[in-house]
Amino acid sequence: MAIFGNLETVKAQVDNTKFEKAFLYIQKLQDKNSFEYKSICNIGLDECNKIVLDENSFVLEQAYITKDKKDCLFESHKKYIDIQYMLEGDEIMEVENVNNLLIQTPYKEDLDYAKYAQSLNSSSLVIRKNELAIFYPNDAHMPCIKVNENKKIIKAVFKIAV
Repeated sequence: MAIFGNLETVKAQVDNTKFEKAFLYIQKLQDKNSFEYKSICNIGLDECNKIVLDENSFVLEQAYITKDKKDCLFESHKKYIDIQYMLEGDEIMEVENVNNLLIQTPYKEDLDYAKYAQSLNSSSLVIRKNELAIFYPNDAHMPCIKVNENKKIIKAVFKIAV
């Protein structure tokens, strides 16, 4: 079951020590004087920086332009739980149970993802600046969808080992 909201709301719903390092990193991203905030703000468009947090988690810092829904696909992961934190911008993230979707690219263990066709029955989340969403292995998710217009996003995607 996907969980979303601001950091305080999500932390109140998740009592799991495996998320602690990600939540601490998000707190640093919210501090405009921190190294982490300054670093992610300097990321170039279409870049992705990987930062290892520990043996069970890492973060992918990304910058990109949102897309039309027709250009996006659902994805899911088996090895990692996704925490997607929006530093700048807003986007729509759709979510659906993997069992309700048509597989388009079968699961690739080395890349830890499967891709799925779009669905008419998925739920839509609008994730805004300083909000996050947690997607578990059964939560196929389709991020990167524009809200009203295509715009630049700066996001941190945390990968937490299941």
